[in-house]
Amino acid sequence: MNVYDSHRMASMLKDMGFIETDAQEDADVVIFNTCHIREKAAEKVFSDLGRAYLIKQERQNKGLDTVIGVTGCVVQAEDKEIIKRAPYVDFALGPLRYYRLKEVVEEIFNNREAKLLDTEFSAVSKFDFLPENKAEGGCSYLAIQEGCNNFCTYCVVPYTRGVEVSRPIKEVLEEAKRLVKTGSLELNLLGQNVNSYHGEDENGKERNLAYLLNKIAEIDGLERIRYTTSYPADVDDDLIECHKNLKKLMPYLHLPIQSGSDDVLKRMNRRHTKDEYLRVVEKLKEANPDIGMSSDFIVGFPGETDKDFRDTLDVVNKVKYIQAFSFKYSRRPGTPASIMDNQIEEKVKKERLQELQDLLFDYQLKFNQQSVGKVMPVLFESKGRHEGQLAGRSPYMQNVYAEADNSLVNKIVQVRIKRASTNSLKGEVI
Repeated sequence: MNVYDSHRMASMLKDMGFIETDAQEDADVVIFNTCHIREKAAEKVFSDLGRAYLIKQERQNKGLDTVIGVTGCVVQAEDKEIIKRAPYVDFALGPLRYYRLKEVVEEIFNNREAKLLDTEFSAVSKFDFLPENKAEGGCSYLAIQEGCNNFCTYCVVPYTRGVEVSRPIKEVLEEAKRLVKTGSLELNLLGQNVNSYHGEDENGKERNLAYLLNKIAEIDGLERIRYTTSYPADVDDDLIECHKNLKKLMPYLHLPIQSGSDDVLKRMNRRHTKDEYLRVVEKLKEANPDIGMSSDFIVGFPGETDKDFRDTLDVVNKVKYIQAFSFKYSRRPGTPASIMDNQIEEKVKKERLQELQDLLFDYQLKFNQQSVGKVMPVLFESKGRHEGQLAGRSPYMQNVYAEADNSLVNKIVQVRIKRASTNSLKGEVI
């Protein structure tokens, strides 16, 4: 979602006549789009802002203006902290208010004394004000839902992005068709809790994600569909049926469990147990035996015992994830978990994370090694790290590198896999 928001803001600035630069020293406008999920990400923005301020001063000595802005969830959660720690910031917009970017930037350039802060939770949808979205490559993100009603005890999303809001079916389909028409071969549907989607159709009837997926699959020229992030308790039979019947729906699903312990899941306020989660996975694999699963894990949640942690390892051994994201629990201000008793020592969290990641990476490497010798369709998205190399994604979201001509960027090409590592595959174009 942050990548999607950043693309939309960049597009708005381009419409104003700005062009992108890789060098911050050349930038008239510098915007930090922020995430507040973990403490490390939130703190990083303040050190980045400090460096931007030094560049702003250097440019000022040369008679050049620089506008520094902050957007995203850190603004929503820590607006007073930004004003206190970075008073040189010219504007700060919450994640639901960045649609005002054009007018804000114009106002600041016209009035250098202006300082603008906007973190309002308004009744209007930001999507009603954003300019038309167009493809920037073969793969495009498409936000269909925003906000969350789950209130997991460790998570700031409901406080920074608000309650769940689903975009209407017609609006999503119009954007999807426009993205495909302008070059997208793959659409990744986004939402903080995407499979709770309940957008209204033209008759005012609420429709689920499965209905939307079937409609999007009808778009000519679209080759691939993905969606993220899913909530286990909201995976219904209609959605599972999509993984059986929709050939455009990729055989890969990110389904976060967070912990394999029922006690921990209860304290996290997750609406599923370990067994319920495993049953959903079982039904998905029955519908599509080729499906690969990824997940999110938090280790060291308050009160997590050795047994709780072993239950998490047990889930990994049962599901055999092909990818995963795993983190030490990070206290987030304002969340119920931040004031829970029995906070886990940093040393224990670090040891558990290492053991979990060793196991996860082992399964990830084994899956990648099974790809060697196979031919798979790869959507090349960009130049690779080496001269004459392109980088792309397999249907399973694996990073794939191959020597190929630049004319193949934003195209789906058959690639024979020759080598595999934990994080990537290398192959040759057929």
